[in-house]
Amino acid sequence: MPFTSTFERSMPPVSVTSGNSPVVLGMPHTGTWLPEEILTRLNANGKNLADTDWHIDQLYADLLPDVTIVKANFHRYAIDANRDPSGVSLYPGQNTTGLCPLTDFDNQPIYQDGCAPDEAEIEKRRLDFHAPYHAALQAELERVRNIHGTAILYDCHSIRSTIPFLFDGLLPDFNIGTNNGETCNKLIEDSVGNICKNASEYSTVLNARFKGGWTTRHYGQPHNNIHAIQMELAQRTHLREENLPFDYDKKKAAVLRPYLKDILKTISKLVEAKQLASLG
Repeated sequence: MPFTSTFERSMPPVSVTSGNSPVVLGMPHTGTWLPEEILTRLNANGKNLADTDWHIDQLYADLLPDVTIVKANFHRYAIDANRDPSGVSLYPGQNTTGLCPLTDFDNQPIYQDGCAPDEAEIEKRRLDFHAPYHAALQAELERVRNIHGTAILYDCHSIRSTIPFLFDGLLPDFNIGTNNGETCNKLIEDSVGNICKNASEYSTVLNARFKGGWTTRHYGQPHNNIHAIQMELAQRTHLREENLPFDYDKKKAAVLRPYLKDILKTISKLVEAKQLASLG
């Protein structure tokens, strides 16, 4: 089906909460809004929006005073804000979903027959959704860096614990990604890793299946005083069930949130104490 109409604008593509902390929280996948022109073309499976980072904004709410939050309001089925806008795969040779996904994480179609976007529509989605999100994120990182001399992007993600199409077995609880140490100072990587490893209730892995998406790799430029780290949480840590209705579990979150708070406070203090600048 060729795409000809203009996307409705009932929802801004991105929401920004500007703070003066040295930490910026990126939330590219917690949005659930889709314009009618896209929503009506999804099949029943697609309309479940199963691949959302459910309740991540609620999970991180009020953990760090004066933190900046850049949140995509659109769902990743419109376009994935954590993918390379050129469409190049982040994980060559491994199963994944694309810039404008045609299947879900279980490799099942999400569109009705003949309703998938063509190249012209994908480009329009990039301009309408992907570009505004990253323009906002870039602006906030530069603003925070101007205040502190250094900014840290902490990219917030979650995913189901078992997805055979994407990875084998059970995913660890904390999945830390720094693209093998390239996107941030090692002191940040070690600080986050140590907090997670000392959380006895949870399992932790560094740069395994999830090494950091396009956002982390694109903005993580320690030589320019912008550091980036991705946290991919297994959804069993804060959801009642990892399938419909994807309810937030306050009891589980109450156990997890203190560790997340410790992470954010610790990396913020690294900037405030000028420790990152001293290490180069």
